[in-house]
Amino acid sequence: MSPTIRKAAVLGAGTMGARIAAHLANAGLDVLLLDLDTPTVTRLFEAMKKSRPPALFTPAHAQRIRIGNFQDDLARIADADWIIEAVVENFEAKRDLLPKVDRHRRPGALVSSNTSGLPIASLAAGLSSDFRAHWLGTHFFNPPRQMRLVEVIPTPDTKPEVVDFVRDFADRRLGKVAVFAKDRPNFIANRIFMFAILHLLQTMRAQGLTIEEVDALTGPLIGRPQTATFRLADFVGVDVCVFVSENLYHLVPEDEKREVFLPPDFLRKMVENRWVGDKSGQGFFKKAKDGRLVLNLDTFEYGPPRPVDLPGLEEAKKIRPTGERIRVLVNRDDRAGRFLWETWSELLLYAAARLPEVTDDIVSMDAVMRHGFNWELGLFEIWDAIGVRESARRMEAEGKRLPPLVESLLRSGAESFYQQEKDQRSYFDPATGAYRPLPSEPGVLRLAALRARDQVLRSNPSAALLHLGDGILGVEFQSKANSLDPDVFAMLREAVEETEARYEGLVIGNEGPHFSAGANLAYLLEISRGGRWNEIGQAIDTAHATFLALRDCRKPVVAAVFGQTLAGGCELALHCARVQALCESYMGLVEVSVGLIPGAGGCKEMLRRWMDGLPPDGDPTRYLKEAFETIAMAKVSSSAAEAHQRRFLRDDDPITMNRDRLLEDARQTALALARTGYHPDPAPPPIRVLGRAGLASLRLALYLMRTAGYITDYDRQIGERLAYVLCGGDLPEPATVPESYLLELEREAFLSLCGEPETQARIESMLQTGKPLRN
Repeated sequence: MSPTIRKAAVLGAGTMGARIAAHLANAGLDVLLLDLDTPTVTRLFEAMKKSRPPALFTPAHAQRIRIGNFQDDLARIADADWIIEAVVENFEAKRDLLPKVDRHRRPGALVSSNTSGLPIASLAAGLSSDFRAHWLGTHFFNPPRQMRLVEVIPTPDTKPEVVDFVRDFADRRLGKVAVFAKDRPNFIANRIFMFAILHLLQTMRAQGLTIEEVDALTGPLIGRPQTATFRLADFVGVDVCVFVSENLYHLVPEDEKREVFLPPDFLRKMVENRWVGDKSGQGFFKKAKDGRLVLNLDTFEYGPPRPVDLPGLEEAKKIRPTGERIRVLVNRDDRAGRFLWETWSELLLYAAARLPEVTDDIVSMDAVMRHGFNWELGLFEIWDAIGVRESARRMEAEGKRLPPLVESLLRSGAESFYQQEKDQRSYFDPATGAYRPLPSEPGVLRLAALRARDQVLRSNPSAALLHLGDGILGVEFQSKANSLDPDVFAMLREAVEETEARYEGLVIGNEGPHFSAGANLAYLLEISRGGRWNEIGQAIDTAHATFLALRDCRKPVVAAVFGQTLAGGCELALHCARVQALCESYMGLVEVSVGLIPGAGGCKEMLRRWMDGLPPDGDPTRYLKEAFETIAMAKVSSSAAEAHQRRFLRDDDPITMNRDRLLEDARQTALALARTGYHPDPAPPPIRVLGRAGLASLRLALYLMRTAGYITDYDRQIGERLAYVLCGGDLPEPATVPESYLLELEREAFLSLCGEPETQARIESMLQTGKPLRN
């Protein structure tokens, strides 16, 4: 086995194969992508490059992928360190290809199958001993770039060091949560998930609920994605659901709930009608000119969405902890409560009964549901929230049989599947009938663990200051959407003072869904409509002073950014000594979407970065336009790699692939800077501006865009204010100006735009709809 993976081959260029190849290229590997014939693989490769969400970090990553066909190019897999079979989900098709792979592969090369449920050991039966020693299942989830889970399925012949290597590589290089599954039909994920879906459909029909009602009950309300049940089914494909469930029925004759896997008649009828979801243009939903139509399962006709008549849902939504919300809902004696209790209770019992068949521990099963299906909580975490002992009594009273795992837990006197003692979380192990500590995670820093060890130095309602270890402090945002409010700014200033006085460096990060969406818009709208201009001016001055303090700190400040890093959140990152960026970082100065321009140094920093990159013989107007368009068009990077291209990140800002490792990587970056004698620039150099010449060029561009109807009159007005700032005002000649001069221009423009009714309308629209208003 190679000590690392540099080259990979993916066999099969369909939806999954092409996207797996793309993500391997994202991770820096050279990839060979093969399929039956070159025209087919070319067509599929081009489709992958246009896919949404994007499969590639940037279009340039496609250059790492070479394509070919099985007949002419299979021998080229001899150069690959890892070969991933991803052909059609058919045992015979895979079994036919693998002996050819065995003939051409280099001894020691890894080989895996991306099957979602076929028997791994049987696929490799009779092949060479070296092949079988380096063979395992690696079930990626769709889309492979965005979905974090990969199920790793070893066989009795797989070398233990191969299994460990794949798990580590998937973790560090591919950014995955790698979970070991047993070689049983459909492994963990699809075995449990198909039961959940099919039992839910049966319950829905038995209790008379509609598609609209079920989607209202099975989405964010219970900690699942917006796609809920039926929008997800349309995305996956109704035909795929039927295919997988029928296969499962035949493969698990000993399963006590086997009959659940028989697809209901309406699913079969939808497949017969070719109403299989998004790929056919209609499934449970169908697009129409005036909106989306919904299938009525009683009449089998499409119609407008019906109102959801489930009292109590709005009250339930106000309960913030997801587990507590589920507990309240399943105990309600109404249509919603009865449906959720029936579906949750059966799913929890089924999952518990699958241990140790599909996996040995509850931790793996919970990780699969959280990272494979984007549930907020795993199944056994949800059971703990509902209450294990109370719910078990109710289940038994209803004639439901408790699995051995649950009986063992209750006999031991335990009350939950997980328990927390200080900074140590443990889980119930059915093999020993006792709790076992969760395995340590080298290279992973958990803020919750630090809080449990009393490492919080101080806190306020919106932020906390923690000691991350080895002399590195951390600021954690705790405001709504991690927005930047006065308490956040106060904590950042205190953190800089504390770091300079007693510590080695500072990391700014958190464990929320996003780094920061910027300023508190609701508060800004309130004070703008109240005409509290002094308050707005003071807020701008505070932001300027805070971000400059971060930049000028005598110790290194590192921002650990991820997800949405927008507006003020992006401006904060621009001022740090380094940014440790998660590969999935969506950075942008998007203030124009709410009728503003960046007011906390974003204009100044983007202009500096573009002008500093100007080559000696370069055209400064072109680089000015790049900075202008980045802000005026509210461009947001689709990845950290693209953030480098847009200059939200510097060339030396490192990228982390795994979200769990981001904070520790940022801490290590701060330590490395501190140990190599970091110091900030004593006096930031002045910034080049183009004055009237640049202003004329940008105004012409805005005029042409308005004439062509690409922007509104108010867009043009905002663009004029932005152009004035980036050009340094109405200077007669190009010049270099101090950053304080540009900051004052930013402040003036931001303040004046806050007073415009059109800007206030845009802010209100964003708060109410989450979408920009083009007024």
